[in-house]
Amino acid sequence: MTLRSLGWTPEFAQAFAAYRAKGWVPARLIRETPINFGAFLADGEEIDVILCGRLWHAAVCDADLPAVGDWVAVELGNENQAHVIRALLPRRSCFSRKMPGNSSQAQVIGANIDLVAVVTDAGADFNLRRMERYFTLIGLSGAKAVVLINKADLYPPEQSLQAAAQISALWDAAAVHVTSALNGEGLRALKKHLKKGLTMCIVGSSGVGKSTLVNQLYGEDWQWTDEVNAVTGKGRHTTTSRELVPLPGGSMLIDNPGMREIQMWTDETTLRESFADVEALTAQCRFADCSHRQDAGCALRAAVEDSRIESARYASFLNLENEIAALRKRAAKRQMATERWAKRNNRVQARNLNDRIQLEKDARGDV
Repeated sequence: MTLRSLGWTPEFAQAFAAYRAKGWVPARLIRETPINFGAFLADGEEIDVILCGRLWHAAVCDADLPAVGDWVAVELGNENQAHVIRALLPRRSCFSRKMPGNSSQAQVIGANIDLVAVVTDAGADFNLRRMERYFTLIGLSGAKAVVLINKADLYPPEQSLQAAAQISALWDAAAVHVTSALNGEGLRALKKHLKKGLTMCIVGSSGVGKSTLVNQLYGEDWQWTDEVNAVTGKGRHTTTSRELVPLPGGSMLIDNPGMREIQMWTDETTLRESFADVEALTAQCRFADCSHRQDAGCALRAAVEDSRIESARYASFLNLENEIAALRKRAAKRQMATERWAKRNNRVQARNLNDRIQLEKDARGDV
């Protein structure tokens, strides 16, 4: 294993140059736990590293902290001292979603990735609205998209092909393949996208066959899997932690836990770009402040009625608008809380400084 096979580029080398003089070494993060990270060094050695306090306190939000796929500068320790992350190199790309729950922050799914492979199936997991959100986030990340309509062995060929056609219609830039990870069918098409030094992030709901797919790509049982439940169609094993795995041929893969909640953390501009065809019609509404619901003269509702826009896409557009509005509201509340905390912290620091000055005066006997 070499730096190049880990995804090292001249841009990373340039960014790291200043740290090399300090005696630090480059490493790529492959795993994250509640207490530390796993990382690969240039020679392929795997080490455990911890984050220095300076980087932790300098992070404005969790998305600013190191994540799986990041390149970092590490100060190597010894048997008595831990290896420490001293710096985070600038990211070349970043695939993120909104953190689950009420947070308005971004959660980094994979850093410095070239390709995002979304795994779904033509059955219960098939959801065009969720796929739209995946495409929005992938487009924002700067990575390329591949979609695998998996479990072709469980559904009629016509059903899988129809699902592939519908997904292809959402985004021309995405490569869509029908696969069966269990039987190895269609994996040749995916492997054509992989090359030495490339990093692929694989995402999708639990039970769609991601772990079986990883096993097929790796060539052995990297992650054990169990039989599929006859009622739910789900495999009993699912990935429980995010991990970067080296593949035969020199590429890298980031496997992720199942994700049904794909929420936007981006702004209104990204939303408009994702629904450009819908947005173009809003200019034709009778009223400039049209809510696109019950207002008279709404061009969007007219387009739905005459089948120019699918009703599901229209509903998705309205739901995303509401979601963005809620995110902005939560972000504003978080900003207010941050400002209040900063003011309180400044008051505490000023009071502590005054107390220290007074103690020094008392010690010197100053009047």
